[in-house]
Amino acid sequence: MTVPSSTYRLQLRPEFTFADAAELVDYLQKLGVGAMYTSPVLDAAPGSTHGYDVVDPSRARPALGGEEARQALSETLREAGLGLVVDIVPNHLSVEVPKANPWWWHLLKHGRKSRYAKYFDIDWSRERILLPVLGGDDAVAELTVEGKELVYYDHRFPIAPKTGEGSPREVHDRQHYELVDWRRGNAELNYRRFFDITTLAAACVEDPEVFDATHGEVLRWVLAGDVTGLRVDHPDGLADPGAYMRRLREAAPEAWLVVEKILHPGEDLPVSWPVDGTTGYDALREIGGVFVDASAEQAYTELSEKLGVATDFHAVEDETRRLVTDTILVAEVRRIAALLTGVEEDAARATVAEVMIAFDVYRSYLPEGSANWAAAIARVRTSRPELASALDALDSQVRGAPSSELATRIQQTSGMVVAKGTEDTAFYRYSRFAGLNEVGGSPDRFGIGVGEFHELAAKREAGWPSTMTTLTTHDTKRSEDVRARLAVLSELPEEFSEALSRWSARRGIDEPSLNLLAWQTLVGAWPITAERMSEYLGKASKEAKVRTTWVDHDEEFERAVDAWPGEVLGDEELSAEIAEFVERVKGPGWSNSLGQKLIQLTSPGVPDVYQGTELWDLSLVDPDNRRAVDYSVRREILGRVVSGELPEVDDVGAAKLLLVHKALKLRRERPELFDGYRALHAEGLAADHAIAFTRGADLVVVATRLPVKLAAEGGWRDTVLPLPAGPGTWVDVLTDRAVDTGLPALAGLLDRYPVALLVRGDR
Repeated sequence: MTVPSSTYRLQLRPEFTFADAAELVDYLQKLGVGAMYTSPVLDAAPGSTHGYDVVDPSRARPALGGEEARQALSETLREAGLGLVVDIVPNHLSVEVPKANPWWWHLLKHGRKSRYAKYFDIDWSRERILLPVLGGDDAVAELTVEGKELVYYDHRFPIAPKTGEGSPREVHDRQHYELVDWRRGNAELNYRRFFDITTLAAACVEDPEVFDATHGEVLRWVLAGDVTGLRVDHPDGLADPGAYMRRLREAAPEAWLVVEKILHPGEDLPVSWPVDGTTGYDALREIGGVFVDASAEQAYTELSEKLGVATDFHAVEDETRRLVTDTILVAEVRRIAALLTGVEEDAARATVAEVMIAFDVYRSYLPEGSANWAAAIARVRTSRPELASALDALDSQVRGAPSSELATRIQQTSGMVVAKGTEDTAFYRYSRFAGLNEVGGSPDRFGIGVGEFHELAAKREAGWPSTMTTLTTHDTKRSEDVRARLAVLSELPEEFSEALSRWSARRGIDEPSLNLLAWQTLVGAWPITAERMSEYLGKASKEAKVRTTWVDHDEEFERAVDAWPGEVLGDEELSAEIAEFVERVKGPGWSNSLGQKLIQLTSPGVPDVYQGTELWDLSLVDPDNRRAVDYSVRREILGRVVSGELPEVDDVGAAKLLLVHKALKLRRERPELFDGYRALHAEGLAADHAIAFTRGADLVVVATRLPVKLAAEGGWRDTVLPLPAGPGTWVDVLTDRAVDTGLPALAGLLDRYPVALLVRGDR
């Protein structure tokens, strides 16, 4: 099996193609990367900027350079000794531009008789596929009056061939689809989709023929040695994720396989899945959490209450998940409820919705994960006793036939409810401490302790040593360096609360949760342009669905939100005060950034570096985090670092690139050092501010936590770090300095950087 020493994620798009990626190979090789890791590269919808909207899985995307450029990239990587990990999307295909997807186009022309009818998850009880595409300023339909009926035609869709002369009504009747207003989709759609996106139709990859058709080209690349690893997008949407993983592993026995499975704290990846691990959101929560001061929780709860922001996360989560089942995923709830026998229609729908709302995790995988299913049932039994009879029927029918359509669909859809309700809505409403509102995170858990961190890291080494770890992805709500700076606010709760109250009185947003989120975001991402901040707040306000949504707009509120960043940045006195506050937290934020990065790069798992984050990166949620990266600057800094420069910790971020380079290079060249995991404990007055561990006997990692309080307490003072005994001299790989004692004082060891990477042996 080809497990990379590390990966480097690139977002390919028409403006950054296979050829552009190939030009970066020498830089990545010098940086120390083990494998290039790309966004999806199969043919995608016209103009796609991300590739998750595949239209033709049988070919490399022409807009990226096509097959010839793909092969050239693979050869360049092979010559440099780097692997290639590719993101694949088994759950769905794009149908936004029907003609671009040959399978969907054939289906619309021929209906149930199409050879691709079984490729898509369609409820044919309606006879025709409902296409909610009409309405809005971009409507292209022609309207014909046939008696008292309105008949729609649309040049984007195929017209059924006439057999002789016929009226427009007769032609319409022979079509296998029905064009309706876009607002009818959430309640009436009769094909499964990705979340609430009607332009992404679910694929039935549980069918062997469909699996082969959707995976054949990528697997050809794997078997040819061009692709060494696969990242599986959204496995929770699949009918039987475990069976899918087994089929994929059988088809690619030597590939490194990781899955985008979002684990709730305490949840484990199903052991029956023959994969190497997750895409690392669990590690993100653990690593980031240890830099948050848990003692600030009450202060931020009180601030939220003072501002009128909700502080009961589970109540917010319950409300937002119910919003999803009652408005966004109505069609899915109805389709599942119709499969529940012996229960009145309204009770069936209510029960199905409540069970999906009640899940602690994204979904169960019955018969695996039965405890998660049972917990959801028990929760509903307590909260909705009037549904007891229907709940008994649902529980009995699902557990009695875990492979049935009922069991399959409710498990597939529960993940949609959790993702849309919690991750995409509650995380924007519950703004008590925004740095915790991250994919895979639990905002109600205010950080984690050092002891818990070590336990979880050791567990990862024992159970999933080849899983991916990450700090930033294309889907994170904010970058690792924004979160690192926000973590500093946990050390300054009173100071930030006072500042925020002054700022809000002067230029507040007239919606409490967005107001609190906005000021935290401004501090975390500063300096930021008004344009970037406006785009972020526009998305955040619509995702929160408090005053406005993507569907039902409050235009006056949206205009006020859009204008807010310009007003704040244009207020010279206020802007200067914010800048002064940021200056206060910037340095400790850098310390947190370096600490969490070194831990991620050296702890158990395969570390991923998201494009550009080898320097400071203060990006927010997409599309902000998918902006072009200036690699000329990074090449120049890397050249200086390779030549021996030890950069200062400053605004440039070169110190972070030094750390990334040294750690990645060590992992690639000395993999035997990264074996095992054991916590190390500092001794002395400031011991709680050190987090340290050893990998095997000859590698030690140490980082600083809670740097503001450390400085306020007088620094490291007498604190020392006992190192594992044995022959040989310890050397800090970051500074190339020898450590002359087995009991180094942290004041000296961490005088240049707030982190150290020690290796025993010859320099």
